[in-house]
Amino acid sequence: MEKQLDLLKLHKDEFDIYYQELISYNEKVNLTAITDYNEVYIKHFLDSILPIDEIKLNASIIDIGTGAGFPSLPIKIVRPDIKLTMVDSLNKRVTFLNQICKKLNIKSTNVHSRAEDFAKLNRERYDIAVARAVARLNTLLEYLLPLVKVGGLVLAYKGTSSIDELDEAKSALSILGGEYVKTLNFNLPNNLGERNVIVIKKVKPTPSKYPRDKNQPKLNPIK
Repeated sequence: MEKQLDLLKLHKDEFDIYYQELISYNEKVNLTAITDYNEVYIKHFLDSILPIDEIKLNASIIDIGTGAGFPSLPIKIVRPDIKLTMVDSLNKRVTFLNQICKKLNIKSTNVHSRAEDFAKLNRERYDIAVARAVARLNTLLEYLLPLVKVGGLVLAYKGTSSIDELDEAKSALSILGGEYVKTLNFNLPNNLGERNVIVIKKVKPTPSKYPRDKNQPKLNPIK
């Protein structure tokens, strides 16, 4: 984790601006329950860049259900080479993303859309799909794998439930064209919790019927 901590220090000015904008906008629109400076740095900024070594140079990244930009915007700050698209279903959050990207002079495509609607129009366009605190893995894979090129990756940010979620997602992995690679395990500084990032590789095209619409991935996840 030393590398990630060094990256935060290297880009401290940008992350300080991010923090100030986040806290200010959070007074109008609920973006985060975490507002303490150190906790935001560890639980949001550091947490977001934990799997930085999995991201190849110039990768195109899609972040579904990004909220206030986590995890992909901190990745973009420390890795400006990536091509970023952030998607959220709440327009007020997308307004914040546009605002913070302008403030930081960051180029990003920020889209107001439901995950399944966006996936239907952008199949297999991205090298890497990421998501944090969006859904359980069997639902999440239905949102993310259709977006990823064959040979690309899904990085699913999880807490301590990763083993259980992996087990219940076996069918979804097989049906949607994914293959489990590994789980990256981290303990955050100051005893602020355990983090796991599940790494999935896309090994074959996702059948065209996925993702299903009308909220079916959440209401009736693949079993």
